[in-house]
Amino acid sequence: MTKIYGLIEAGGTKFVLGVATEDREILDEAQIPTQAPDVTLPAARSWLAGAVERYGTLTAMGVASFGPIEIGRASAQWGSILRTPKPGWSGVSVVQPFAEAFRVPVGCDTDVNAAALAESLWGAARGTKSAVYLTIGTGIGGGAVIDGRTLRGLGHPEMGHMRVARHPADPDFPGVCPFHGACLEGLASGPAIVKRWGANLSDLAADHAAHDVTAYYIAQVCSALQAFMEPERILLGGGVMNTAGLLARVQTQAAALGAGYFRGRPEEVIGAPGLAPRSGLLGALALALQA
Repeated sequence: MTKIYGLIEAGGTKFVLGVATEDREILDEAQIPTQAPDVTLPAARSWLAGAVERYGTLTAMGVASFGPIEIGRASAQWGSILRTPKPGWSGVSVVQPFAEAFRVPVGCDTDVNAAALAESLWGAARGTKSAVYLTIGTGIGGGAVIDGRTLRGLGHPEMGHMRVARHPADPDFPGVCPFHGACLEGLASGPAIVKRWGANLSDLAADHAAHDVTAYYIAQVCSALQAFMEPERILLGGGVMNTAGLLARVQTQAAALGAGYFRGRPEEVIGAPGLAPRSGLLGALALALQA
């Protein structure tokens, strides 16, 4: 009998829902906009209930969620969104409504940790012992896998909130992060680009300064990761990275920042996800299988 798993990729803009088999066959998939919790969570639960009627009882579920989220199972807040600028979501559990409704084991981690796990198991980081997945989009976040386990400390990584050196062509923009202003997310996320230059990066002319400025900030986190942990792969996903030529610019600038010191050559280490656009959803499957 085929085992069926429920999948939730809970993003700040949309929830991606799915049901899949353990061999990664996505049987059904849907997207719903991320609205208030009392709208979004019942809608997600309802869709999954319909999927159970169509495909059978779930064996387990995986929730790959935007953060910050409590991922320590010993905590009373496990599975709950922590302090977030997203209105109405602080303190809300993205696990409890589904655990109670479907009475199955639930695995939970950040969306980027989950994506890193999926890429390590089945994607562009398969066969490596260490890999990082960065998403550059509405927000910026990073997750890491070392020896098959996602990186955790007191909480989960918050790579998008590292401080970066200002680009000479971008000295004064205050940034959009409500907590840190001009951190990486505050300077290089999609909303930061739109606020600063009035358009998405992909809509700006190829010779617009925004391309080099954005690449410079992303390259800094890549170079820092090489200094901290020398991962075998750094995979860059998210909507901003769909901009033509941006990956190559990041590789070039990371190489300049590293000055040939690190063992990993940026053009070989830094790359695109192999499972996009389903890295996060398949990450939820990986969490469900672990659960």
